[in-house]
Amino acid sequence: QVRVVESGGGLVQAGASLRLSCAASGRTFSSYAMGWFRQAPGKEREFVAAIDRRGVSTGYADSVKGRFTVSRDNAKNTAYLQMNSLKPEDTAVYYCAARNTYWTSTLYSALAQYDNWGQGTQVTVSS
Repeated sequence: QVRVVESGGGLVQAGASLRLSCAASGRTFSSYAMGWFRQAPGKEREFVAAIDRRGVSTGYADSVKGRFTVSRDNAKNTAYLQMNSLKPEDTAVYYCAARNTYWTSTLYSALAQYDNWGQGTQVTVSS
């Protein structure tokens, strides 16, 4: 098991940028594929972005494609979500998730595929 903790959320104006971080405990971070999800008030948690174990393959929800970038630094046990051109509809609690996997290039976009979750960080975008 790995413990993940998100940070970097905040209140920004539309058009601004934020970078979220996801710090993982343990010495086997490179064994985990990582994902970012978000949950807006009154809505279900939804997929945002995913990155494979090596940080080579990435995937995004259509709503954030071209604006958000997911990355990771396995030496620092940390994953990142760079969010640019933020919109009010991006307002949500953002969650980091980790999945231990044998497959180096596989991406996971479903909530049920992850079994390690952080507590979330609030992102609020004002218009």
